[in-house]
Amino acid sequence: MIFQDNIIKEYLRNVYFISGTACGGKTTVTKALGKKYGIPVYVIDDQYKIHQFKSDKEHQPSMNTTFKDADEFFNRSVEEYKKWLLDNSREQLDYVLLDLIRLSQDKIILCDLHSVVYDADRITDPSRIAFMISKPVNIVDTYCNREDHKPFSDFIHSATDYEAAKATCDQTLTELNIEAYDYLKNSDYFWVERDNNRSVDDTVALVEKHFGWDLSDDILVEKVNKGDKLSDELLSFIENFSWEEVKDHMAGLVRNWEFTDWETMFVAVCDKRIVGMISVMKTDYYDLPDTCPWVSSLFVDEKYRGKRISEKLVNAANDYLRKNGFGESYIPTGHVGLFEHYGYHYVNDIKNYGGETDHLYVKTI
Repeated sequence: MIFQDNIIKEYLRNVYFISGTACGGKTTVTKALGKKYGIPVYVIDDQYKIHQFKSDKEHQPSMNTTFKDADEFFNRSVEEYKKWLLDNSREQLDYVLLDLIRLSQDKIILCDLHSVVYDADRITDPSRIAFMISKPVNIVDTYCNREDHKPFSDFIHSATDYEAAKATCDQTLTELNIEAYDYLKNSDYFWVERDNNRSVDDTVALVEKHFGWDLSDDILVEKVNKGDKLSDELLSFIENFSWEEVKDHMAGLVRNWEFTDWETMFVAVCDKRIVGMISVMKTDYYDLPDTCPWVSSLFVDEKYRGKRISEKLVNAANDYLRKNGFGESYIPTGHVGLFEHYGYHYVNDIKNYGGETDHLYVKTI
């Protein structure tokens, strides 16, 4: 079965890729961005064993090639070694893309990926991929000196003739990476060359700017009031957003302003347009009359996700609730691993009025 490139790109629209050459800083930048923005990080190397287990010799022959020891592994010609590495990457990529499609249906995902240098345009838009590059020098030494690469270091050192194994590995990786390095430097892709005089934060800032994630200072969160201009704009935003399950309900609440006492909504505004919303309510879509207040109906326009807008909205809602005398707030969600970044803690699973199970989180404010 073959999927056309435009279909793959559409289903990967919530995925941002960090790729590049060996020792270019891919993993460091990906982890730093994931931590800063609370975005899940998918590392292709961490998934290899899982994908290998699911593979078979007929369809993924390279992934199923076995070696009895380091001597057999490294006792190959450079061309054989290069072909095996490239074929492995191509075979695993199918698993990776399907994983990413599943994981990114309703949220941004960062992917640490090293196998799409020459055909990145087949799976993503240039605005959603950044290449971290470094001119290949002593790759094996540099690679093995990292604590997370210790298993490979132990493996290559187990070769009977370590220097010969190292020479083969070094030449193979150098040839592969110099080709990618030269290709990227002469391409129209966004790339950042490793510079030990530049801090990680400064490097991350360059990638942020490329991804368009440096707009946080331009996001303004405002409280919506009955009958004001923002309430009309919010109604239009709700009527045209993609969250079909709540569209009619939320539109009715805003249209008729069915909020009482301190209940209200907040919106995130960028470039003079609403790009996100959140509500603070006495009750929600659950039979839990003693649980209050609720921070709910959190939604950010897909084009603006990954810019920490959700965090700004949640913080604004909690600041408002605290000023109104509340000491904690509750969030219902189907996600795991998102609201923990905002200081929330899991309480238990709850049933909504539709009979579906959600997770209840609480935060002291």
